[in-house]
Amino acid sequence: MPILIPALGGALVVLGLIGVVLGARRSPAPVASAPTKSRTSLSSRWNAVSKRTKILALVGLVAGVVIYLIAGWVIAIVVGPIAAAGLPALLSAPGSAERIDKLEALEEWTRGLAGVLTVGVGLEEALRATLRSTPDAIRPEVTTLVARLRARMSTEDALRAFADDLDDATGDLVASFLISGARRRGQGLASVLNSLAESVAADVRARRAIEADRAKPRATARWVTIITLGVLGVLFIFSSEYLAPYRTPAGQLLLALFLAIYVSLLIWMRAMAKGEKLPRFLGTNLRQGAR
Repeated sequence: MPILIPALGGALVVLGLIGVVLGARRSPAPVASAPTKSRTSLSSRWNAVSKRTKILALVGLVAGVVIYLIAGWVIAIVVGPIAAAGLPALLSAPGSAERIDKLEALEEWTRGLAGVLTVGVGLEEALRATLRSTPDAIRPEVTTLVARLRARMSTEDALRAFADDLDDATGDLVASFLISGARRRGQGLASVLNSLAESVAADVRARRAIEADRAKPRATARWVTIITLGVLGVLFIFSSEYLAPYRTPAGQLLLALFLAIYVSLLIWMRAMAKGEKLPRFLGTNLRQGAR
């Protein structure tokens, strides 16, 4: 019992430092929407967690209990589930590759739309015709765009909503050119879209190069974490006397401090490698805000 209090105190220190780092991160301004409940029940939050995260947390809890029973580390019961569920998220890619794939699909779709427009059909008909050849990465967005056009929504409003669905500055650029073409109804939109597709392709190449550079520190941190856990596992199994000082209350607090510093560095590294999204300039929400 005497060792339980400092161990739980060390675990709270870890959680507190993680909360401070997460709270200090920038977050986008909230968009005005219908009022919702300010508080959600604990059960609803648990249901919102993915199945994979739940399984990892359960595995971490079992591992923590086993470590406690063998080595007497009470802190492992708290740290185990947090580490098992949090480390994969901290060491994985932040989703930039998916956005790049969407931009690449947008470039391909823009070229296809330009090819359809050269036949001489209208913009709305060309948008419907591209649905069958749309890349999978943006097929849901283009399907929704075509559905809005078929529902007699104005072309400009449908394209603005399409830009909101893409949620990217490059998507706003494509949508703005299409809106301009819908307003003027003149010739030359196909050639403009071909030039725009070249610009999007250059943007995709630049983003892929940047993402490749950002992936290097993540890979380094991933291997350092794996090697560290491997060394600790070997010491724990074959040379437990090296880890014996961490069984004391002071050792538990010191271990909690080390873990908190390491997790804080991982969160800091992920925030630096994530980068900032380019500001958008088009969309239905932005137009409503201007009004």
